Amino acid sequence: MFRKTLPQTPPPNPNMPVERVTSVLGPGILWKGNLRGTGGIRIEGTFEGDITLRGLVVVGETGKVVCQTLQANTVIVAGTVTGNITAEKLEIRGTGRVWGDVIISALATEEGGFLRGQVRMEEKIEFPLETSTSESTSETA
Repeated sequence: MFRKTLPQTPPPNPNMPVERVTSVLGPGILWKGNLRGTGGIRIEGTFEGDITLRGLVVVGETGKVVCQTLQANTVIVAGTVTGNITAEKLEIRGTGRVWGDVIISALATEEGGFLRGQVRMEEKIEFPLETSTSESTSETA
């Protein structure tokens, strides 16, 4: 009778990018390996390996990423990235340093931000999130 009805929120869509940080790699941590999935990550330590993420990647001022490829919907660099970046949006902060080629739809840089590499802008960025082991095996056979 006096119960207030709360609005129903739809369940999260796994195909939609996450535009917030859901995981943190803290300072002083060294992580070697590949990262794939959906979500947002802030890297304040050192990450060595490829990143393919439907969501947000923030490389903080103390963060360092060394990779062949970093693919995400949004990438914000305040630390250093050595590797190629494919993203819908790339923001290089004043303390950010990027060594590698970038393929992006939107680019923003603050004064002092550094990029050494080629920049290719596309109207739309698409990248595969996951490849099964049978697909990769059949391609190499």
